[in-house]
Amino acid sequence: QVQLVESGGGLVQAGGSLRLSCAASGRTFGSYAMGWFRQAPGKEREFVSAINWSGRSTDYADSVAGRFTISRDNAKNTVYLQMNSLKPEDTAVYYCAVGAGRVRTAERGYDYWGQGTQVTVSS
Repeated sequence: QVQLVESGGGLVQAGGSLRLSCAASGRTFGSYAMGWFRQAPGKEREFVSAINWSGRSTDYADSVAGRFTISRDNAKNTVYLQMNSLKPEDTAVYYCAVGAGRVRTAERGYDYWGQGTQVTVSS
């Protein structure tokens, strides 16, 4: 059974940093793309960032480019999201996802999803 478990969320002041982790189990995802999405209260879930299997191809939403960095450790089946210079508008539940193939920004490109971790940025 495939399971994705996010961790690292919490409450931080604006300008601060957090590092999210997502550990995958149940199979090996070395050839899969891994991504992060987020959903703020009252809004639809949106793409944040994604990384391909080798780590050499990444993509970021315009709203986080230059502040967030995605990385992965295939030996640990884990993807990370380093979030710096956080803003109140980054407040959301952050979800990791895994999908076959290349980096994608659409939810339908991902086959497995985690339960999410809450990130709250205070002003």
